Amino acid sequence: MSLLGAAIWTEFLKSQRSKVPWFIAAGFSLAPLVGGLFMVILKYPERARQLGLLGAKAQLTAGTADWPSFMHLLAMTIGAGGFVLFAFLAAWLFGREFADSTVRGLLAIPTPRWAIVVAKMIVLATWAGAIAAWIIVLGLGVGALVGLPGWSTSVALADIGALAVAAAMVIALQTTTAFVAGVGRGYIAPLGWAVLTLAVAQVLGLLGWAAWFPWAVPVLIVGAGGPGSQTPTVASVAVVALTAAIGLVATVLWWQRADQTG
Repeated sequence: MSLLGAAIWTEFLKSQRSKVPWFIAAGFSLAPLVGGLFMVILKYPERARQLGLLGAKAQLTAGTADWPSFMHLLAMTIGAGGFVLFAFLAAWLFGREFADSTVRGLLAIPTPRWAIVVAKMIVLATWAGAIAAWIIVLGLGVGALVGLPGWSTSVALADIGALAVAAAMVIALQTTTAFVAGVGRGYIAPLGWAVLTLAVAQVLGLLGWAAWFPWAVPVLIVGAGGPGSQTPTVASVAVVALTAAIGLVATVLWWQRADQTG
C-alpha cells in the first residue's frame, strides 16, 4: 500500500470510530424531517391544531404543501445549512490534531504532509457526499410519505441535479475551512469562518454581487436566493472552483512549511 493509501485508510478508520460524522448526519437529517412536518401542518392545518402541532391562534399565511415548496426547503438545507454543517466536519478533521495535541506525533511519521492533507480531504469529501446524498434521499422519502401534490419527474430530476451540484460546491469550498483550521490550530476559528462567509454572502446578495462570491453561488444554483436574486454563470462556477483550488493548495503549503511547534 502506498503512503497516500495508508493515510487515507488511517483517516477513514479514525472517522468511523468517531461519533462526530454520525452526529452531523443526524443533525442534518432533522431538516427534511422538520420540513415534512411543516408540509403536514400546511396540508392539514385544522387536524394539526387538534393534535397540538399548531397553536389555536396561529395563522399560516405563507407556503403551500406541495413538491416545489418542499424541494425549496431541501435546497436551503443543502445550499446554506450545508456549509455550516460540513464546516463542522472539516473543523473536526483538520482541527482535532491540535485540540487533542496529537499533531506533533502525526507530523513525525514518515508519511508526507501533503498525503496527510489529501487523505483528510478525501475522507471529508466522502463523508460529506454521503450525508448530502442521504439528505436528498430522505427528503424524497418524506415528501412521498406525506403525499405532496405537484410531482413532476422531469422537474424533480432537474432539482436533484441542482442539489447535487450545490452540494459538490459546498464540499469543495471546505478546503478553505481546512486551511483556517490549520492556521487557527483548532475548532473555533474554522467555525467562525463558516459563519462569517455566510454573513458576507447575505450582504453581497443584497448588493447584487452574490454571483461573484463563491460561498453564495451554491444557494443561487438551487434557486434559493430569493426573489430578484442573481443567476449564476459559468464565471460563478469558475470562481468556486478557483477558490476551492486555492484553499487546497494553501492548506497543503501550510502543513508543509508552517511552524508546527505551537
